[in-house]
Amino acid sequence: MTDISDRYARHADAFAATIAAVPADRWSAPSPCEGWTAADVVSHVVDVHGMFLGLVGRRPESVPEDRAEAFTHVRRMVQADLEDPERAATTYDGMFGTQTFEWSVDNFVTFDLVLHRWDLGRATGIEVVIPEDEVTRIAGQVQGIPQEVRDAGTVFGPALTPPPDADAHTRLLAETGRKAW
Repeated sequence: MTDISDRYARHADAFAATIAAVPADRWSAPSPCEGWTAADVVSHVVDVHGMFLGLVGRRPESVPEDRAEAFTHVRRMVQADLEDPERAATTYDGMFGTQTFEWSVDNFVTFDLVLHRWDLGRATGIEVVIPEDEVTRIAGQVQGIPQEVRDAGTVFGPALTPPPDADAHTRLLAETGRKAW
């Protein structure tokens, strides 16, 4: 496994565990993502997986209705592609130029897994703390997002001002429009 494949696997495992821990009566709870419920967060993550698989010609044909099964289905496809050097290196032309599938998974799909796991936890009363190494990595990625993408509001909400004594975790979430205080 590559570092990217390993990182994806760790965060996919954590996301799956959070899905499994959601109480049945919390799926309709509002999430920190404006207008989305906890169920919508999981659907979005499943859709993002499908979108990136589709960019390299491998869109899932049939995704199960059950949230946990749907996530398991798409994550298996992504993981298999990451573990196959040829498929991981497949390129496509996107908003950041020509990119590999592997690069995109690391910079978008895993990014989504980490932040949306926090959103899912927040919506459902499950404590989720972003690992320190990911706070640093994702903070760097956030800084590289073009202003026009940030202004569109499709990646995350407007940056918030955290308390002056906020830790790096809280500052990252604030930068992505999430209030953790």
